[in-house]
Amino acid sequence: MKKYICEFVGTFALTFFACGVAVTVGCDTPAGVIATALAFGLVIVAMAYSIGNVSGCHINPAVSLAMLLNKKMTAEDFVGYVIAQVLGAFAGSAMLGYVLGDFSKLGANGFNESAFLAIVVEVVLTFFFVLAILGVTSKKENGHVTGIVIGLSLVLVHLFGIGLTGTSVNPARSLAPAILQGGLATRQVWVFIIAPLIGGALAALFHKHVLEDK
Repeated sequence: MKKYICEFVGTFALTFFACGVAVTVGCDTPAGVIATALAFGLVIVAMAYSIGNVSGCHINPAVSLAMLLNKKMTAEDFVGYVIAQVLGAFAGSAMLGYVLGDFSKLGANGFNESAFLAIVVEVVLTFFFVLAILGVTSKKENGHVTGIVIGLSLVLVHLFGIGLTGTSVNPARSLAPAILQGGLATRQVWVFIIAPLIGGALAALFHKHVLEDK
């Protein structure tokens, strides 16, 4: 249960703080985009060095799926992790809406172009993000820099993707704000559930068959 509680807390922090920055600062200016990207990355860094030693700090179903496919976690733990992540995201989004006094803007993802283009963007972004995670966590000697590498990788994909989809790369982070925010976000959220899972799975397969020594 400690692992699941940590995943709940970590995903709560991601949706509350990072999505909170996106909402309060806005992403309409270069400064807002940079601030939001840094917020997502910094939350990952903070959580990686606080809960990482217990749960691995996935706080993302796409990451957990990659770990499952690479046999780094059991199916039972995968289900537990995803449930904890989704619940944490809903709790974080609900708290954000309560603090702001407005549930109409919770940092939900969205797209103006075609759904296909959004899927392509999210698959590519998630692939490289999860690949970075698998790479840096594959060697124990990287332990002291793991959180920094993962956090900066998340900053990178956000800098590119915010203007296109808002950058999801995380089904739990997208589902909760979309459901609580409602409207168009709810109708588009399926893209931000399917695409990151595909990207995570592709990263797991690439790492397993191309990058692993065994």
